[in-house]
Amino acid sequence: MAASASPDGAIERLVIENCAIATVDAHDTEYATGHVVVAGNTIESVGAGKAPEDLAHVVRRIDGTGHLVTPGLINTHHHFYQWITRGLATDHNLFNWLVALYPTWARIDAPMLAAATQGSLGMMVKGGVTTASDHHYVFPQGSGDLVAAELAAAAEIGARITLARGSMDRSEKDGGLPPDFAVETTEGALLATEEAIDTHHDASFGSMVQIAAAPCSPFSVSTELMRQGAELARRKGVRMHTHGSETVEEEKFCHELFGMGPTDYFESTGWLGDDVWMAHCVHMNDSDIAAFARTGTGVAHCPSSNARLAAGIARVPDMLAAGVPVGLGVDGTASNESGELHTELRNALLINRLGAHREAALNARKALRLGTYGGAQVLGRTAEIGSLEAGKLADLVLWKLDGLGHSSIADPVTALVFGPAAPVTLSLVGGRPVVEENHLSNVDEDAIARTARAEAQRLARIAAEG
Repeated sequence: MAASASPDGAIERLVIENCAIATVDAHDTEYATGHVVVAGNTIESVGAGKAPEDLAHVVRRIDGTGHLVTPGLINTHHHFYQWITRGLATDHNLFNWLVALYPTWARIDAPMLAAATQGSLGMMVKGGVTTASDHHYVFPQGSGDLVAAELAAAAEIGARITLARGSMDRSEKDGGLPPDFAVETTEGALLATEEAIDTHHDASFGSMVQIAAAPCSPFSVSTELMRQGAELARRKGVRMHTHGSETVEEEKFCHELFGMGPTDYFESTGWLGDDVWMAHCVHMNDSDIAAFARTGTGVAHCPSSNARLAAGIARVPDMLAAGVPVGLGVDGTASNESGELHTELRNALLINRLGAHREAALNARKALRLGTYGGAQVLGRTAEIGSLEAGKLADLVLWKLDGLGHSSIADPVTALVFGPAAPVTLSLVGGRPVVEENHLSNVDEDAIARTARAEAQRLARIAAEG
């Protein structure tokens, strides 16, 4: 039951108590035993000990003994459509992987994307995600209204969505990677992006859907689309997203095509700023990091995908030290088949400790901050989500940590980040349950699996037929 308005108009409350709490606020406030009171769609109070017994209109009181409450996880980069092409090209680097998969992706249609959205988003939500950003950039002709199909499928699950309306206009004939039939015209991409913004973007407090302008990458997008895309986004007041500095091959490509590295190219096209976030940013030198810090440009760090595609280790500790906003991303499930963000908390910590900073790179609490408040920074929503504070939206997760997997780890945040994936007893988005007892609340998981399997098989058949 969600905390909402009672028949007499009073705000109903939901109370969670007797749990450990990691607020991830500015002071990293934590409570060994505390409570959270949700009133309507927002957090009314967070504090030590039990909640007051005399609270009015309490419709649900949850005993959180053996649990940890955190803000909901925020995924800052994904490609939902890839759920139906998992397990392919598993031994390829990024460029070869793209070349292998673009011909299949270019056959996607609205029912396929709807099924893939529910598979991708459902898996993340089961693992504690309450807000997810999806970068969708494949729009084959005759495929239907893909933006509407994705948003309708996401709405059934109940998570917040930032849909980064992507685009590609540089195909093989122009020196890009996508096949010629997989791209849009420059004008068509800009018009469709503007239509998506006008139709679906909601900038209000607590909105469930926001749209970003998101040309795909330097090697699949013309300079004109990058420049005009930035102008469009700023005219419309929406955020901007793209891939950046993911591989050494991309850096070489930019030098050969533009006569400069990726960061300088992005700056020359208007793509640095506090309204911009980039996916990956693996190959960044000191000057690049300084430019991101100076302009407030954010980063979506995707450690598992970067490892899967042998892209390298992003300099996350150096970015954070410089003041660059950094969040976590799953990336597409064709390059991160597990498809859930809790894995990224652990892998961000472990992979960054393989870099120059070694054991000082990240700790459990810094990793949790990347996956919560850092994500809110990157998506421009720190006033609403990312920490547990009175007045913010009631997007939170109750993690069960008293089972076998976490039984001998005393510190709950360490247990969550270092330990195995923790079951989710309850996850709320705006005070409404999206997960209860480790199962999705609003949709049939088995039905999602069946539909996704069928659509994956249909896509494979169509691709094989050419």
